[in-house]
Amino acid sequence: MLRGLTTVSFFADDVAAAQSWYTEMLGVEPYFTRPEEGPAAYIEYRIGDFQHELGIIDSRFAPHAASEQAAGVVTYWHVDDVEATFERLLSLGATAHEKPTTRGPGFVTASVVDPFGNILGVMFNQHYLDVLGTKEA
Repeated sequence: MLRGLTTVSFFADDVAAAQSWYTEMLGVEPYFTRPEEGPAAYIEYRIGDFQHELGIIDSRFAPHAASEQAAGVVTYWHVDDVEATFERLLSLGATAHEKPTTRGPGFVTASVVDPFGNILGVMFNQHYLDVLGTKEA
């Protein structure tokens, strides 16, 4: 059935502004842009230990109506320091959605709303590190 995360898609009314924000936050440029000439309608980053894909799509292509409030699924990206990452995201202009919360031993979550209305989750997840350790062994 489900074998792994392939692409997380976020929507933005201003893809160029989203590209600037995510490039600064991630520290890398998108590896894929469409169209290649003119204003981008879609950009994609490969990030993390498994090169998961984060795509930013022009909101006009969203398969659902836009909402005034952030809503939907929260996808959590593993980070080594939830508190520091949460604070950095806030300093870049995101707003708090859920402050860092300990969920149990080895599991801390937090989420923000990016400047484009998407919920971005971050998490320290010991299970992620355990799986990563078996892949490297």
